Amino acid sequence: MKHFQVTLNSIDSVKQFVNVSSTQSFDIDVTSGRYVVDGKSILALFSINLNQPVEVICHGTEEEAERFFHALKEVL
Repeated sequence: MKHFQVTLNSIDSVKQFVNVSSTQSFDIDVTSGRYVVDGKSILALFSINLNQPVEVICHGTEEEAERFFHALKEVL
């Protein structure tokens, strides 16, 4: 399991995040405060506070999480 923070401060960044997340075979959670939502759901992401960085939790192997992280860096 790997944790990192991202800033999703625009509609386009949320769309790009969901597009990359949806291609992954493992679960991805996004936390904001005490709320945890599915990182593959655009509706869930818009239900949390995106005015500040959110924490992303990857429930895959270290290799999968690293590939996901690098794919996100390319689009965000």
